[in-house]
Amino acid sequence: MITMQLSLKFKILIIAFFLIIFQSCSKTDPVTGENKRLEPSVEARTEAARAKDGGIFGNIISGGKTNTFDFATSNVLWRATLKTLDFIPLINADYAGGIIIYDWYSETNSGEQIKISIKFLSNEIRSDSLQITAHKKNCIKDEKCSTIKLGNNFAQEIRDNIITEARRIKIEEVKKEKNK
Repeated sequence: MITMQLSLKFKILIIAFFLIIFQSCSKTDPVTGENKRLEPSVEARTEAARAKDGGIFGNIISGGKTNTFDFATSNVLWRATLKTLDFIPLINADYAGGIIIYDWYSETNSGEQIKISIKFLSNEIRSDSLQITAHKKNCIKDEKCSTIKLGNNFAQEIRDNIITEARRIKIEEVKKEKNK
């Protein structure tokens, strides 16, 4: 009797475990919260990927040229970065290389300045998509300057602001698409 109760509890525990695992496999867009359904048919997914990307060898028929272009204006993370740090003078923005370098910046003439470089590792709106390097320069008069790399807390604060702005932009874009 006791072994039967333990066996029943064990079966219920196993079923609950698998239900939790299968539930966590659902695809939900982290930005909009919408559920994304995967096509169960392998053939249909393959056909969609081939039509989108041109298959293994690319789109040979049209010479590899497509009608879609990936400009910086279509990258939400790129636009959010430029918008978030628009008050800092820009030195270089290389979209193809995935890097933005800002010039030395100071709100006052206190002798302290910061310089920020942002490297894009991915186009996804995630915190690990950005590598932020920040330096601080302290100058005593014009002759003696020392430069140090700022810690991760400063970079994390900038990253959080950029990600928040990117999510806001993405949500606005999704709402505009739904209203069309």
